[in-house]
Amino acid sequence: MYAQEVKSTGKAVKSLEEMTPEERVFQTRIDADIKIEPKDWMPEGYRKTLVRQISQHAHSEIVGQLPEGNWITRAPTLDRKAILLAKVQDEAGHGLYLYCAAETLGVSRDQMTEQLLAGKAKYSSIFNYPTLTWADIGAIGWLVDGAAIMNQVPLQRCSYGPYSRAMIRICKEESFHQRQGYDIMMKLVKGTPEQKAMAQDALNRWWQPSLMMFGPPDADSIHSAQSMAWGIKQNSNDELRQKFVDQTVPQATYLGLTVPDPDLKWNEEKGGYDFGEIDWNEFFEVLKGNGPCNKERMEARRKAWDDGAWFRDGLMAHAEKRAARKIAAE
Repeated sequence: MYAQEVKSTGKAVKSLEEMTPEERVFQTRIDADIKIEPKDWMPEGYRKTLVRQISQHAHSEIVGQLPEGNWITRAPTLDRKAILLAKVQDEAGHGLYLYCAAETLGVSRDQMTEQLLAGKAKYSSIFNYPTLTWADIGAIGWLVDGAAIMNQVPLQRCSYGPYSRAMIRICKEESFHQRQGYDIMMKLVKGTPEQKAMAQDALNRWWQPSLMMFGPPDADSIHSAQSMAWGIKQNSNDELRQKFVDQTVPQATYLGLTVPDPDLKWNEEKGGYDFGEIDWNEFFEVLKGNGPCNKERMEARRKAWDDGAWFRDGLMAHAEKRAARKIAAE
């Protein structure tokens, strides 16, 4: 199994012969599909990879509230407001589950947040795009959450137990988010010509950023090979991207919308769609902080962190008093 995973990625990782005895035992457990738990021995690289990935995932859930949050009061009906509010609350909960999972690896939530604010940690590039119309909220649910589900369902089989278990609940809730977005698009395409045009415009703007969510092409992905060998990832970036396109194009057709890709066509031989080149220059520019909303998103997170300092201090003071009373009682 290990050799197959290494071969499939085309990247060089340690062979079993090159591993230490502890690493071989560790790899054997992973190949036997035995979950790694926080107190188990693990290579430092495995721990660091998980901290990077889980913290980035947690940051993405928290920052991901921002593009939709400013539409809660502007949603077209009271029912839509309540649904969107519930969705944003779900995303806050997802961030909490993931921060807790990362903390089992010896990093604190404060440390992870400080790394984000210092620019040392990343979040998904998709959340650096603006939500210009109500149709964007539909596109985020349908496309962005749809891509997230495609990424996250395999993570339920992740080799690290706390991450794997957190993903089970997260994926269930994300499936509702995707349906909520598709329902918005369905209502828009059945509405006035202006509303259908709004839906098409949202699809035009969110299609490529959604494809970028799976990460760079396999040939350029520096973490995929080792992550797959360790059982953190189950599929390569390109595999998941292809699966997303094959699933989403028929949905767009059903809506009566046109996927903004002149090179898109069905390939009978591979049983999937061929699609055009992605603008990876844009992807890397957004990652560098040069996207439409990078500055705005980071300012919002810094403000929230600074504004919440008094509450965190209060919680710590309360915890210290309780600990002191417990010691005194003993």
